[in-house]
Order: sequence, then structure tokens, then C-alpha cells
Amino acid sequence: MLVGYARVSTNDQRLDLQMDALKVAGCEAVFHDILSGAKSDRPGLKQVLETVKRGDTIVVYRLDRLGRSLRDFLEILDDLLKSGVNVRSIQEGIDTSTPMGEAMAKVLVVFAEMERSWIRERTNSGLQAAKARGRVGGRPRKMGEAQLEIARKLSANEMPVARICEMLGVSQATFYRRMNDMVAKK
Repeated sequence: MLVGYARVSTNDQRLDLQMDALKVAGCEAVFHDILSGAKSDRPGLKQVLETVKRGDTIVVYRLDRLGRSLRDFLEILDDLLKSGVNVRSIQEGIDTSTPMGEAMAKVLVVFAEMERSWIRERTNSGLQAAKARGRVGGRPRKMGEAQLEIARKLSANEMPVARICEMLGVSQATFYRRMNDMVAKK
């Protein structure tokens, strides 16, 4: 039996391409996840692993859809091969039912892991360069009690909210939420 598995990392991404390819490949059952591959709890993958038995083949659009990391993929692949289940990748043209296919799957995963490491390295370098220029990413920090008191005094002196938020490094939504919390507590 051919069992398909598709995964996208966020709700903004679409499964259509993978699902169409798995259908064309002849999968009798298809399971999917919409969450990061970094998550260890993947219900769709769990269903796939519970469904397949000796002689079945798991079909994926790309090998990186199956594992969270090189180690995770190799552990999954090793467990599947030991239990007589093969893996086929549509995009890479890999089929582990052959010795060459099994070897190629492992090599491609090594390159995918290397690419993810490079991306991570470039991202961290970019964040460090931005930080050196005084730019800080991420969410605006929350207002502590001291900042709340400063915001209250500046607001009472009719300073524009946008300016107060800029000075304190918080968003206007945080400003209003904290001010409303303060009023509600009185």
C-alpha cells in the first residue's frame, strides 16, 4: 500500500502541491500536518507510522517533509527500513526499496541539514549586524510598573501616545492595554 504524508510549516502555506502530487503517485491514504517540522508531536506523521506495515511505502513530496532534522529523519528511516517499510520521495526521485535509493536518501538529507544550518547561520549574522546598528527585532517589550508610571505621567501631560511608546520602546497596543489594566485595578 502507498501511504502519503504531506507537511507545511504554517497556516500561511498551502498543502495543495504536495497533496496533488501524492494523489498522482497513487497513494491510497494521505495524512498531513500543518506545523513546523521542528515540532516533535506531529499527529499526521504519527497516523502514517501507525498505518503502515511491512511491504508498504510511505510517499512524500520531498524527504525534508518527513524528519525534523538529519538525526530525526535517519532514525525514522532506519526504523521504517527495519520494519520492512520503504520511503519514496517524489521530488528527489528516491525510492528506498533499492540500495541506491536508500543511500541517496541519506546523502540528500545531509545536504538539506547543511542548507538549514547555513540559513540559521546567515539569519544569526543578520540579527547581530542589525543589533550592532541599534536595531532590535522581535516583539516590543512589555511595560513594567516603572514604565507604566512614566507613561501615566507623560500621558497626563498630554504627550502624544506615539511619542510615549517610542520613548518607552513599547507598542501602542501594549500602552493602551496596560493603561486600561491600571484603570480597571482602581
